[in-house]
Amino acid sequence: MNLFRPVSRRKKRKLDIFLASLGLLLVWWLIGLAWIAATIDTRRNGFFMQRRIGMNGKTFTLYKIRTMKDAPGVTTTVTCARDPRITPLGYLLRRTKVDELPQLWNVLKGDMSFVGPRPDVEGFADSLEGEQRLLLRVRPGITGPATLKYRDEEELLGNAVDPEDFNRNVIWPDKVRINLHYLREWSLAEDLKFIWRTVARHPKGTSWGASHSNGKAPPTRSQKRPASTSERGKSSGARIDGRARCAPPPPN
Repeated sequence: MNLFRPVSRRKKRKLDIFLASLGLLLVWWLIGLAWIAATIDTRRNGFFMQRRIGMNGKTFTLYKIRTMKDAPGVTTTVTCARDPRITPLGYLLRRTKVDELPQLWNVLKGDMSFVGPRPDVEGFADSLEGEQRLLLRVRPGITGPATLKYRDEEELLGNAVDPEDFNRNVIWPDKVRINLHYLREWSLAEDLKFIWRTVARHPKGTSWGASHSNGKAPPTRSQKRPASTSERGKSSGARIDGRARCAPPPPN
């Protein structure tokens, strides 16, 4: 069974509505507390809202709890481990995934699903070609096989020579391959497994993500990176000691 069949979509949507409604009833108070704390911490609206690419290429507003402050001169959308823009509270919210809870509203509205390819900003989704554009025929998800495989994506990017190039030319193509396989082999039982593994913090490197991407782990800065072939502009991170960073280092 695949996710392009109408019966599959109906089953998936019913599960999304049920789980999103239940989730909001259970954690609305936690979302409220996190919003208040983030507002005080960042001195901005505690809700972070960003335009993302959704089903059929239509844009929608994604909701998260704000975890970062602005850093002068930094415009990159790539976030690495130890990124100085992330506040101490932000690290806690990101580590516990509380910052993702407002996306339950996106799921209830129909912008997103619980499981599926993560919604990307403009620039990445625009580069999908041929069969890859099948990813735009489904609702993006909060979690999924690619998300679980790259649970520690920020650490990988933090160890990369050029984080933006590494993300675009190594991680992004691998996620596309994993997500395409997910769409073709979709089942309700697999969705429930992915949700459980997300909530239960299942250890990284599990068989699903590895087995459907040729079992190859992305190279770190100690390995040779593939050359950029379709880079849309240079990294906006500062370059220090020959390595590009996601953002300038914090002041001493």
